[in-house]
Order: sequence, then C-alpha cells, then structure tokens
Amino acid sequence: IGNWGNQIEFVLTSVGYAVGLGNVWRFPYLCYRNGGGAFMLPYFIMLVFCGIPLFFLELSFGQFASQGCLGVWKISPMFKGVGYGMMVVSTYIGIYYNVVICIAFYYFFLSMTKLLPWTYCNNPWNTPDCSGVVGNSQRLNASLANATTSLVAGVSEVVNRTKRTSPSEEYWKHYVLNISDGIGTFGEVRLPILGCLAVSWFVVFLCLIRGVKSSGKVVYFTATFPYVVLTILFIRGITLDGAINGIKYYLTPQWEKVLDAKVWGDAASQIFYSLGCAWGGLITMASYNKFHNNCFRDSIIISITNCATSVYAGFVIFSILGFMAHNLNVPVSEVADHGPGLAFVAYPEALTLLPISPLWSLLFFFMLILLGLGTQFCLLETLVTAIVDEIGTDWIIRNKTVVTLSVAIVGFLLGVPLTTQAGIYWLLLMDNYAASFSLVIISCIMCICVMYVYGHRNYFRDVEMMLGFPPPLFFKVCWRFISPVIISFILIFTVIQYKPITYNDYVYPGWSLAIGFSMALSSVVCIPIYALYKISRSPGATFRERLKFACRAHPKWGPALQEHRTGRYAPMASEDTVEARPLKEKEELKEELKVEEKEKEKETERKDEISLTIQGSNGSTNTHNNPNPSA
Repeated sequence: IGNWGNQIEFVLTSVGYAVGLGNVWRFPYLCYRNGGGAFMLPYFIMLVFCGIPLFFLELSFGQFASQGCLGVWKISPMFKGVGYGMMVVSTYIGIYYNVVICIAFYYFFLSMTKLLPWTYCNNPWNTPDCSGVVGNSQRLNASLANATTSLVAGVSEVVNRTKRTSPSEEYWKHYVLNISDGIGTFGEVRLPILGCLAVSWFVVFLCLIRGVKSSGKVVYFTATFPYVVLTILFIRGITLDGAINGIKYYLTPQWEKVLDAKVWGDAASQIFYSLGCAWGGLITMASYNKFHNNCFRDSIIISITNCATSVYAGFVIFSILGFMAHNLNVPVSEVADHGPGLAFVAYPEALTLLPISPLWSLLFFFMLILLGLGTQFCLLETLVTAIVDEIGTDWIIRNKTVVTLSVAIVGFLLGVPLTTQAGIYWLLLMDNYAASFSLVIISCIMCICVMYVYGHRNYFRDVEMMLGFPPPLFFKVCWRFISPVIISFILIFTVIQYKPITYNDYVYPGWSLAIGFSMALSSVVCIPIYALYKISRSPGATFRERLKFACRAHPKWGPALQEHRTGRYAPMASEDTVEARPLKEKEELKEELKVEEKEKEKETERKDEISLTIQGSNGSTNTHNNPNPSA
C-alpha cells in the first residue's frame, strides 16, 4: 500500500476509534440536559484548548517511539505505571462497551420483522401504565380514518395521564433486560443477550485476526457507513412534523446556564470521552504510522471530524425528539430519558412512528453497531499490542493471533455478569466509575511527565525531528500550561460536584459504590506502585540518586528503527548525546551506557541460544529464557 493508502487507513481507524456511541447519544443528551445551545460555547472552547492539543500529544508520542501504551514510557521509566493505568482503563471500557454493542446487535436482529415488537402495549410484558403513541392493536384492522381517530385518542390519553410508560421503555426493562430489583440480585443470565455478546466478540476477533492490517481494511466501511445512515435519518427526520421544534431547542441557548460551572464540566468531560484521550488507543494506533507521517495534520482533521459528528448527530436526534414531542403534545424537554435510554428507549419509540419502521430501525441499530465496533477494534488492539510489546518473546510475536483470541475470550467471560438481570446496574456502575476521573488523572500525569520530567525542549526537538517542523506555539503553550490547568479543573470539579449515581428511582447501595471507587482507583494506583518499584530497583546510594535515575530517559528511548536514530539518538556516545542530555553528569552517562551494553549482551546471548538450540540457561541475568529451548 502506498503512502496515501496508509494515511487514509490511519485517519479512518482513528476516526472509528474516536467517533463512537458517545457521539450519538452522550453529546445530544448533554445538550438536552444543559439547555441546547448553551452547551455549544464551552464545548468548542474545551475542544480547542484541551481536546486537540492532547490528541496531538498522544499521536506524536506513539508515532515517535513506534510503541504501544507501555513501550513509550522509555521516555521516563518511572512513569510506566501510566501505561498500565491506560491498559486497566481500556480493559474496563472494553468489557462493558461490548455489552452495549451486543444489545445493539439484539435490537438489530429483532428489527427483522414486519412489525417492531415495541410498537404496541398489548404484549405479555406490558403493564397497565403502558400508553403507546401509535395506538392499540385494533389499529391493524382499522381503516385510515379510524386509525387517525385512534391516534388522536392515544395522544389525549398520554397527555391526561399523570404517569406514562412508553411501549419501548417497558420492552427495554421487562423484556430485553427483565431487570431485577437491585444490583445485588443477579437473577438469571439473559440467554439472547449472552448469545449476542458472543457474536460481538467473535466479530471483533475476526476483524483483528491479522492485526492492525485487517482493522485498517475494515474501517473503510465501519468509519464511513455511519455517516451514510446519519444522513438518511437526518433527511427523514427534518421532514417530520414538529422536527423544527426539536432543532430550535437544540440550537437556542439558555444564556443563564452558560455561567453554570456544571455546563463547562460536562463539556470538558464530553471532549475527553469522545476523543478517547488517555485510553491508550491513540498511542497504539499512532505507533503503526510511518515515522515522518504528518500526525499534526491528522490530529486536526480527526478532532474536528469528531466534533462535527457530534453536532451532526445532535441534529438527527433532536429532529426525532421534536417529532415525538409534537405527537405527544408535550415539551421537547420532557420527551426522552437520559443515559442508555436515549438510544434504547426514546429512539426505538420514535422509529415506530416512521413509515416502514423496521427498515429505519435496521439502519439505526446497524449504525450503532458500526460506531461501537470502531472503538472496540482499537481497545482490543491496545491491549494486545501492549501485551506483545511488554513480553516481547519470539513465540508471542509470531503468535499474536493467539494473544488476540485469548483477550477476546477473557473479555467475553468477564462480560457474562453484565448479561444477567442485574447487568444494567453493573454496566452503569462501570461507565460512571471505571473510566471517569481516572482518565483525567492519567492524562494530567502524562502531560507533567513529558513536559517537565523529560523536558519540553527535548520533546519539542523530538517532534521537529519527526515532522520536519516544531510544534506550533499554541500547542507548546497548551501542553505546558493551559491543558494541565483545564484537566485539573475537571478533576476538582468532579470531586466537588460528586453525587452517587442512580438508575431512574433506584439508589445504589454503599457497597456497590465502594466497588465503583475501587475500579476507578485500580487504574490510578498503578502509577505510584510502579514508581516506587522502579525507584527501589534503580542504582544509587541515596533516594535522590535513585529517583533521578528512575526519571531519566532509557538509553533505548527514541525512534524504533535504526535508520531514524540519527543526531542525538545516534547509537554511540558522542557530542550529540551529551548535548541531548545536558543535565546528566559524565559519570551518570557512563553508567547508563554500561546498562545499555549489558542489555545488548543479554539480547545477543538470547538470540544465540535460540538459533543454536543450546540446552540450559544463560545464567541468572537472563531469567526470562526458556530452560527448554526445543519447546
């Protein structure tokens, strides 16, 4: 494949990773909750000063070192715990994210019918509180005039009811989930959802069976088809009665909310989630780029595409919500529920009001599947790449497919509890805690490490060596000052405004919240634990000397290919090497070169042992060698 082919594949893969389910329901929901247009101003400000700079930082970081989220921390080995934290976050997200995808699969399969099963209220799972907009089952045998009368009567009944439960909501709760009374009551495994979960993991594995090459081919379809579906639904949505009311609500700002700190916090968190920063996926995908690829241009294109997709999806959804509000004769602000309900309750109900509703339902849920798979590809590839890079044996490199299959099987097994009757409680718990403020902490520490421990001048020179030009002044300022301040603001705001999560009227018990905080801290705690471990294993007579050695860049830090290790990354200690590390003393440099020489000797001995098939070990200094080389 030529340079343009690689470039297009990387951009599409990154778009598929960054543009996901959060763009379809999370962004419109935040607009919905924060008064429509009042959310736009802080959203775009956060995108410019935090989102795009952090996106460029991670792309340039991974591309320069050509390593995954663990290998890149040769830049400062003490901070390798940040990479482990990214792996933990990606693991949590990968587990519950695929459950959301499997539910989309489930709705997709159920849409292959002449009549959507959540259209009417005459099903065994419905309650007396159910009141559909379309009418009752008698409409099937009624004439067009009777159907119109039935519809008007149905709308009047909805308006007069003090409590209305839609058919799609009861279908979601009582049939799809068969939800239990609480998070501790697991009940039975929902076999249809379990089967769809197996299908989802199998599809992800098949698409990644040949590594990033196969995922690059797949994203030609997965990253572009959702835009086709969004365009079809947008054209259909704006032609519906009342759609203009939903769009007006979406674009009209409530200016009193612009000064609300919570609106700014929601905008910042949405940028973080939608771009996928600190998940490790951006670093992993960028590591497959050619060394001199213009990742600065890529970061601008992908970030803006992501933002535009969110805004575009908002037009699609709010046009449908306006249509629902028109039929129910209620304000737009009272139509939809929050969270997953917007995708699996409100939208399915809106789809029943469209002509040829099964067709629109198929297109919509197929779009959700593709959006979810685009992100899931990169999450799985992040874990597999980190494992292969970290272990690095010849066997595991040759058998990367086995690693991919193993990760997929483990992910499936860990997702089984989420397919029980209490699964939705655990899914929301993981969504709210496993990847919330931990992402903020990880990203903030990454900025501090690169800019202040490794040194901003060193990193700026690295970027210039790779791209041929230094980072623009705006990005230099954001990396050093603006972005860390904004990230710290998000963290402080999250702590101050903390409220225990709820699912509709259900309040989570204290023990479940403790589990949630444990999941959140499990990724962050990797950073200090590994830092203490690295300091304890570093040479030096005092703690300060050990700390200084642990923070120092590893001798192998730099471009992965020898042809790119020029200038200050030349293999021999020269004037360039001394210039690249002006803070190191001569004795420290000699000590570092000795460590590098010992590692080269170990690698040579290991290769000789494999090639010559000599039995036995090469000694305690090479403990990772197989004592039985014939295996």
